[in-house]
Amino acid sequence: MTDSQPTGHAVAHSIAPRRVSFEWDGTPLHWVPDEPTATHVMNVLHLLLPAGERWFVKVFKEALPLVRDAALLKDVKGFMGQEATHSVQHAYVLDHLARQGLDTGPYTRHVDFLFDVLLGERPPFGMPLTDREWLRFRLSVIAATEQFTAVLGNWVLDADGLDRAGPDPVMLDLLRWHGAEEVEHRSVAFDMYEHCGGEDPGRYARRVLGMAITAPILFYLWGWGAAYLLRNDPRLVGRLRYTMRNHNRAVAKGLLPSWRELGAAVPRYLRRSYHPSREGSLRKAVAYLATSPGARSAAGAIGRAAAS
Repeated sequence: MTDSQPTGHAVAHSIAPRRVSFEWDGTPLHWVPDEPTATHVMNVLHLLLPAGERWFVKVFKEALPLVRDAALLKDVKGFMGQEATHSVQHAYVLDHLARQGLDTGPYTRHVDFLFDVLLGERPPFGMPLTDREWLRFRLSVIAATEQFTAVLGNWVLDADGLDRAGPDPVMLDLLRWHGAEEVEHRSVAFDMYEHCGGEDPGRYARRVLGMAITAPILFYLWGWGAAYLLRNDPRLVGRLRYTMRNHNRAVAKGLLPSWRELGAAVPRYLRRSYHPSREGSLRKAVAYLATSPGARSAAGAIGRAAAS
């Protein structure tokens, strides 16, 4: 497949950004009651996503001139709008954490360095890669990352354990709204990579490389982020550390996805015949997006403004 070939995976469902509004004033620091480990493992999303999803948009904008398929181009632009909205909404949560005495800056500065420098417009350390090859590699990293976000999105939509735990409804809505949009656009990054990734066998080999690099880095960043949040939580003042034992207890309660769910996403992705349209349920995702309190609140505010 050359840079100008269509993907062959056109989807009838239209992908577009949504206006949302979340009010954080009433959200406690431990928004899953009495479960600081589960709370902060999920809070790592807020540490990674503002910079990460801004980077997704930058890389896709760089690749837009390579897209020669009208349906894919429309989906990519919708994806970019959704990712930009996600970045902004998760950044608001960082502000909320700071107001409660949890400064995330020392961690997020490392995340910014990863995306802005190590994965920036030019290869780091003088790596001898052409601009086209560097762009293809970064697209493969985004496709691999989106494999995990689709799995996490599908998990949070089905996470009955979270409902039973009585979490803060605003935070749960943010995660489910975001998760539903990840399921909704689950195929776009993959299709974008396949469209722009050049000829096989190089295209498939780079897809494998993208996952081989992305998966361990994501797991490392997640563990490091959870440890950072628990260590700096002003309500815990050093009384609790991040451990696999506490993490696995939260998994057993249905408060976090299992290692099996996350790990199984990798071999699925590496099959030559794989396509992300098999991840999750588009019907379920769209149904949640139609009822999300944050989305309905924003729509109501726009309606009231228009009527005034």
